[in-house]
Amino acid sequence: MRGPTVYRTAGAIVLSLLSARGARGQAAPPEPRPVAEVRALIDAAGAGEVVRVPAGVYQGNLIVSKPVTLDGGAGAVFDGLGEGTVIEVRAEGVTIRGCTVRASGADVTSEPAGVRVLAGSATIESNIIEDTLFGVDLREAPDSVVRGNTITGKELEPGRRGDGVRLWWSHNCVIEGNTVRGVRDMVFWYSENLRLTRNTVTDSRYGLHFMYSHDTTLEDNRLSHNSVGVYLMYSHRISLIGNSMLNNRGASGYGVGLKDCDDIVIRRNALLANRVGVYVDNSPSSIGSSGLFESNTIAFNEIGLLATPNTHENVFTGNAFIENEEGAATHGRGRLASNAFARAGVGNYWSDYAGFDLDADGIGDLAHEPRSLFGAMLANEPNLRLFVHSPAQQAIEFTGRALPELRPESVLVDPSPLALPPTIGTAAAGPGADGVRMAVVAAVLLSMAGACVLGMGIERGLPAAKSGGRS
Repeated sequence: MRGPTVYRTAGAIVLSLLSARGARGQAAPPEPRPVAEVRALIDAAGAGEVVRVPAGVYQGNLIVSKPVTLDGGAGAVFDGLGEGTVIEVRAEGVTIRGCTVRASGADVTSEPAGVRVLAGSATIESNIIEDTLFGVDLREAPDSVVRGNTITGKELEPGRRGDGVRLWWSHNCVIEGNTVRGVRDMVFWYSENLRLTRNTVTDSRYGLHFMYSHDTTLEDNRLSHNSVGVYLMYSHRISLIGNSMLNNRGASGYGVGLKDCDDIVIRRNALLANRVGVYVDNSPSSIGSSGLFESNTIAFNEIGLLATPNTHENVFTGNAFIENEEGAATHGRGRLASNAFARAGVGNYWSDYAGFDLDADGIGDLAHEPRSLFGAMLANEPNLRLFVHSPAQQAIEFTGRALPELRPESVLVDPSPLALPPTIGTAAAGPGADGVRMAVVAAVLLSMAGACVLGMGIERGLPAAKSGGRS
């Protein structure tokens, strides 16, 4: 018995020594420091100099009134203690870099922010901004850059949150490489000639929201699990290129929404698993304006394209509408007859296309004219969506086919539907999108298999040449 007792005693001593050594090795958390220390560093610096802020937690609100670079890369934390705006920039040419900014106020009347910029040519980059009502707020701050920041809003009900990034009357700005979560919007008011690239927005209301902002390019952004991916309102000459809008399924649930917008170009985007892929309301709204939707993947949405009947002068070409519950629908009664669903003989791919391509030129020999009795009923009574994929829907569609007098007019006419889905890049889907890409590939393969089976039936039961033809 003596041996085990000795071993237990020795083990206890060793553990005690290790614990004591670990306790001695742990650094005590740094004592908070007043933000006045940083203010003194700024006051001592010359215009244009880099102020390297020592590691530490600086409490209070900081105002930067001199054109300096505030570099917090050594571990500087600015803590607003839940009061007001944490850092406010009042001079042109200021850079805030590598800082952690946290705990702004929450009083919506004063709209407190993590970083507020009130002068032009600012650079806000590589910061962590968290627990703030507004993240980065630019007011009349043209020629500024907001790059590489991680922004997380306060844990509030969605209706009480502030915007992750907001621009007001701030032209010629670059917003790129930011990761934003749990905010209201990234919103752009009266701001022109912007460039937004490689931003990721999740768990928010509108990923990107434009109001009266023109001449802007949105490229390679990833917007997922929001109420709406991108909403453009009263904004003209906007180009959306290579973005991904995934699983935006709030009350609106649009991947992309347009309201009274002119000369919009939407090209090579992935709009996947939203409630509505694309929503168009009276766009374009001006005489002589148009809209172009080209080479987009619109897949697995409840509705691929939803538009108001007064929508006109849009061109849809080279898009892939894959396995949407409804390919296209109108918001209310009417058709989309004033829009073109082909350009230069190239239409769109529709996974529910029931035609064929006898001459194997890649273009279906019959126009795509979707006529769904159930879809027409849905337009008048959206609550019927409860019965999608149910025997009730199948019975209604069977009735529509059996009694042609009950079938509604087609919502649209694609005169040159693609027989196979076009090759469209999905790189914009971003990290974690491999499952989505595989799902798209699976749907395409299934569609191709169905086309092969249909082709075999045509070879056996239909004449080898077209009757009539396309011009």
